[in-house]
Amino acid sequence: MLIDFFLEVRRARVPASLREFLDLLEAIQQRLAFADMEEFYYLARVCLVKDERHFDKFDRAFQAYFEGIENLDDLLEALIPDDWLRAEFEKHLSDEEKAKIESLGGLEELIDTFKKRMEEQNERHAGGNKWIGTGGTSPFGANGYNPEGFRIGQKNGRHGRAVKVWEKREFKDLDDSITLGLRNTKVALRRLRKFARQGAADQLDMDDTIRSTARNAGYLDLKMVPERHNAVKVLIFFDVGGSMDPHVRVCEELFSAARLEFKHMEYFYFHNFVYESLWKNNIRRMNETMSTWDILHKYSPDYKVIFVGDATMAPYEITHPGGSIEHWNDEAGATWFQRISEHFRKVVWLNPLPESYWGTGGSLGITKQLVNNHMYPLTIEGLESAMKQLSK
Repeated sequence: MLIDFFLEVRRARVPASLREFLDLLEAIQQRLAFADMEEFYYLARVCLVKDERHFDKFDRAFQAYFEGIENLDDLLEALIPDDWLRAEFEKHLSDEEKAKIESLGGLEELIDTFKKRMEEQNERHAGGNKWIGTGGTSPFGANGYNPEGFRIGQKNGRHGRAVKVWEKREFKDLDDSITLGLRNTKVALRRLRKFARQGAADQLDMDDTIRSTARNAGYLDLKMVPERHNAVKVLIFFDVGGSMDPHVRVCEELFSAARLEFKHMEYFYFHNFVYESLWKNNIRRMNETMSTWDILHKYSPDYKVIFVGDATMAPYEITHPGGSIEHWNDEAGATWFQRISEHFRKVVWLNPLPESYWGTGGSLGITKQLVNNHMYPLTIEGLESAMKQLSK
């Protein structure tokens, strides 16, 4: 574990000894740094560097080895040997067999158990129900089945059961140039209108020009006015990736229509639920994020807020600190959503899933409560109802 990192530090001419490296490993096993790259940096420097003259050399070695890794979520995957996650066979379970498999009982229990597995496991396992491996019913690994677990080293989800995904995934921005298949989408958005004329007077006012010319004994008297536009300000948050992939087309149609209808429109992306940061470019989402606090400070309460997502996830992702499927969030998603709904006067949620799929429990039920039941299906009728709610 971390041998290559230790060798990189040695190549940078930092006189770290094997004893100091073993001290670092022991400190990691004691979880003195977990899920935070900054904490790991200081821990490694304390253990390996005994003279401040070598701090700069250590920094260069650290950057060279961990370049592109933002936190220990990424490091954990690097510490698990690829051989442990090699898919050689897959166990096929019947619905009855799946129903007999029990979850560990919560996010905290999963995290604690995962830490123990990392400490105890020293070889590859496949087809089992305990260790990090493949093709079994363990909560940790790839190409298996468990009601709740950590997906590691598996490119795509299959059962939609993972509560953590220890990998960096790439999402694609929504295309705002899609030609709408349904003109009614734009018509539905027109229910949210408040016209105003602002800016330079550069458009001909035909009626006033005729009246003024008539009063002027037939001499042409041109009257100009500013452009008339929808003055409503809209902020849209799009869920992207994972279970939202099948709904990309309808989201792009909504995105295109909204860009044409609302002069004052801003948008951001999130994955599954909102946390401390959001982004506008999915390719650079790991490096170019915007603090949710900054969004709350930048946009005034008169913005109408629209969330677009299927609200389908593990409930922990909403209710628990550390519940995010991709990173360690210090505060629960519900906390951030409440801050948004308290700041903005009008908030609705558009769901691309048919309303018959929503049910009353799980993550969908929690989300409906957070949005005060202002969740609407992403259909023409649902859009009309959402726009009516926002215009009140």
